[in-house]
Amino acid sequence: MSALTFTLKIQPRQRVDLSPLTPDNLAGKPAAEIAAIELYSGKQKLRADTVFDIAGDDASNIVIANSCNKLDFIGHGMKTGRISIHGNAGSYLGLQMRNGEIVLHGDADAFAASGLSGGLIHIHGNVGDFLAAAIAGDKQGMKGGTVIVTGNAGERVGDQMRRGLLLVEGNVGSYCASRMLAGTIGVFGAVGEYAGYGMRHGTLLLTQTPALHATIQDCGLHTLPFLSLMFKSFSNLPTKFAKINKNRVQRYAGDLANDGKGEILVLQ
Repeated sequence: MSALTFTLKIQPRQRVDLSPLTPDNLAGKPAAEIAAIELYSGKQKLRADTVFDIAGDDASNIVIANSCNKLDFIGHGMKTGRISIHGNAGSYLGLQMRNGEIVLHGDADAFAASGLSGGLIHIHGNVGDFLAAAIAGDKQGMKGGTVIVTGNAGERVGDQMRRGLLLVEGNVGSYCASRMLAGTIGVFGAVGEYAGYGMRHGTLLLTQTPALHATIQDCGLHTLPFLSLMFKSFSNLPTKFAKINKNRVQRYAGDLANDGKGEILVLQ
């Protein structure tokens, strides 16, 4: 069996909803039925074979080739399997994903990993705003699983994040970990202003000291043994965080204006 491959053959004028093209939805379907799946694009419905050249038969291993940033909702709600994307992805990558793996070889737009509760999303590129953040009307963002970003991320990373592990190897914008409820965010590069704004619980792990606002409290230098266990858990992940072995940090508590039980740890 070969990977079920969707190669983009048109330049969409409007955004295309790819939520039907997941391993769960395509399992056991014959080629003709997959080709006839309708994808929303604005007010239109486009057949899958109008948008893509389709080849292969292994629905548990989906490849999206020649992808562009108008392809939204890739991996929406997926529970099993793997999706590999070659090119850029649109918004809502891995929205409400429950398990499986998504690997993106390109950049993603806003709200990637929103509502993620399990599995792995690995983005070999940059990400827009609201990575792992809650969508409008939802009280929680990322709820579990692992996200690795090798490039930069925009603003509001981890906004209202509830659980899980999010690692960004590049820089992130303003309001990182804003209103964070729990979980762990690691940023290897620089962080914009207002990091930890409204943070209630959780851990923000940094390698550079950010410009912190008034309600983040400096707690001094600490040696925290639990960090050794954390970094050991990173050792099998495909990220530069796997090579960190320090446990000496400058610890900040906050946001004191919002319960104050979150923490920002800056590696020394």
